[in-house]
Amino acid sequence: MKKVKMFLAATLAVSMLVPMAACASFDTSSGTASGTTGTAAASTAGGNVTMSTNAEFEPFEYKANGKIVGIDVDIANKVAAKLGKTLQVRDVAFDSLPAELTAGKCDFVAAGMTITDDRKKNMDFSDSYFDAAQAIIVAKGSTIKGKADLKGKKIGVQQGTTGDDYCTKNYKDTPPKRYNKGADAISDLISKRIDAVVIDDYSAQKFVAKNANQVQKLSDALTVEHYAIAVKKGNTQLVSTINGVLKDMKSNGELDKIINKYKSALESD
Repeated sequence: MKKVKMFLAATLAVSMLVPMAACASFDTSSGTASGTTGTAAASTAGGNVTMSTNAEFEPFEYKANGKIVGIDVDIANKVAAKLGKTLQVRDVAFDSLPAELTAGKCDFVAAGMTITDDRKKNMDFSDSYFDAAQAIIVAKGSTIKGKADLKGKKIGVQQGTTGDDYCTKNYKDTPPKRYNKGADAISDLISKRIDAVVIDDYSAQKFVAKNANQVQKLSDALTVEHYAIAVKKGNTQLVSTINGVLKDMKSNGELDKIINKYKSALESD
């Protein structure tokens, strides 16, 4: 399987911040947002297919002009087209995404979600479509030079992410401080309330670019990760459909084009 190369040198823009605890549904064909009660069921039986995400992770999913857009949304639209349906997008807190599948509130999750053994216990994954890493951000002049120096330090993470998992398992003496938004962790780092932030490399690059006089990204990556689309446990038919779409997008170069499109847009911001 051809893997898409990481664009580690890219400068990425910070996504527009939206309330993480809130839940909203977006029809990507119209861009009209409407609040939900959180009880709506997924609708593959009708004319829609529902994707849940957390629109805080540019370039994969973020808000622009009242719509949720990004790499994952473009891929999801291809899946919807294959199913002959219209894509609906639900925006929820990242750590609520597994529950979205379990409760039947969505058909699949596309949120820059990493395949992990723990997650595979509760959901099934498509083939991977992107390789990523967790990065370390520290204040300028910090004595922290790599992951070995994180022991005993106050580390900020986004709740429910692989950065959260890594720090929880590897730095047990000092549990990480969890945030709903990566931007809030960066704010606390700048204010010296924490010593470091562990976050996806793509978000890290833009946070550092925006606060270059105050923070820096270390070259020492904590993890190598693989993003995939998650579906409810046992939904092998949907996994097969998604894998077919991903295979076609990889072989015809469409996936690379989508990633390059958003990469170029971010670099021009």
